[in-house]
Amino acid sequence: FQEADTAGITRAVTKHNYLVKNVDDLPRIIAEAFHIATTGKPGPVLIDIPKDIQQATTSAQAPKKIELQGYKPTITGHPGQISRLAKAINNASKPVLYVGGGVILADAAKELTELARKAGLPVTTTLMGLGAFPETDPLALRMLGMHGTFAANNAVTDCDLLVAVASRFDDRVIGRAEEFAKHAKKAHIDIDPASIGKSVPVDIPIVGDVKSILTDLLPKVKEATHPEWMTQIKAWQAECPLTYNKDAKELLPQYVIEQIYELSNGEAIITTEVGQHQMWSAHFFKYTKPRTFLSSGGLGTMGYGLPAAIGAQVGARDKLVVDIGGDGSTQMNIQELVVAVEHNLPVNIVILNNRCLGMVRQWQDMFYNREHSGTVLTQTGRPQNERIENKKETKYLPDFIKIAEAHGAMGLRVNTKDELIPTLKKAFETNGPVVIECMVSPGENLYPMVPPGAPIEDMVHTMT
Repeated sequence: FQEADTAGITRAVTKHNYLVKNVDDLPRIIAEAFHIATTGKPGPVLIDIPKDIQQATTSAQAPKKIELQGYKPTITGHPGQISRLAKAINNASKPVLYVGGGVILADAAKELTELARKAGLPVTTTLMGLGAFPETDPLALRMLGMHGTFAANNAVTDCDLLVAVASRFDDRVIGRAEEFAKHAKKAHIDIDPASIGKSVPVDIPIVGDVKSILTDLLPKVKEATHPEWMTQIKAWQAECPLTYNKDAKELLPQYVIEQIYELSNGEAIITTEVGQHQMWSAHFFKYTKPRTFLSSGGLGTMGYGLPAAIGAQVGARDKLVVDIGGDGSTQMNIQELVVAVEHNLPVNIVILNNRCLGMVRQWQDMFYNREHSGTVLTQTGRPQNERIENKKETKYLPDFIKIAEAHGAMGLRVNTKDELIPTLKKAFETNGPVVIECMVSPGENLYPMVPPGAPIEDMVHTMT
């Protein structure tokens, strides 16, 4: 096994890695690894420990203080740049805060919220930034980007000052780079200097820990409101809110997520797999606290949600934890149910079963002339992934209820809107893992959507 160059293979996807060659180095390497992983821009550090090192003994101790040559993350922001940003905020008439997941990693949600409310700054968040600012606040624009809200995308496009806080200007957010916030002066706060100016040029770069920088910035900004700007934002929110056909007779995925929000009073920890359900979970559950939305983000790792939910439940035993997944993504790691059963964790796995790989199917509908390949699970003679009725029996293929029961978990199925609320209540009150399979409409699409390569204001709101 040690013939594989593990360090070389993982170099591109880790912040740093080590190959341990001497057991006396192991305490120091482990201490350094945790230091590197948790300081600066957080990231994974891999330690490759060969079998001979694993079986060796050592009396070496870890160093009490870690000092690494060439690794000195900047913590405190430049005072002059912070003053420049404060002046820009005080002079702006149409400002927007664009907030990424780094605010949550830095435990800076409190400072960010204070800044937004003091200076009257509307706030839009990335997918990974959900919960950094309460989405029930009047200043909340909610998520921006490819599946962002109408108000958020228009506000970013029309603003005169965009303050990016611990976000990385990824392609799902900015769309066509040269058109992104083209009327605005741009500021960017980030602990990683390599992220600043990488995708979009900025006017006020500030390198450092976001909590430290926001703390220094707060006394320098003036209390303000922007009534005309907020009137325009409220008009955009009213013109095109996040909604769906609430009169539909069939069970819709948006309705399922909305009811999870209502029954949990917005207090659940939500994890997601990857796909349409991931974006609907961002749209129809309002996040008000950090670390209540766990998703794999830009890497798009299918199968993430169930293991993440197990970890969240272990870390927060008294919290309601709900993994919202699709029938395709959930199957990627469904064997992890046995871990939840083994530890009697009351994780709720809500499967929005639309009998297809919904997000890719939607792209094939919109951009590939509805030519489905490997997404609608009914082709080439394979059994339908849906209820099949005949004179003798009703079958569900695959049968998620049987899969749940085979692992020792409870399995519940919802076929109609009327069945949803009592089924969710039963699941949420159960002391142990529960799989709730919701047979949702297979043709439902996710909107709004910005086509790839288009500016973010060019949103599609319905299938043509």
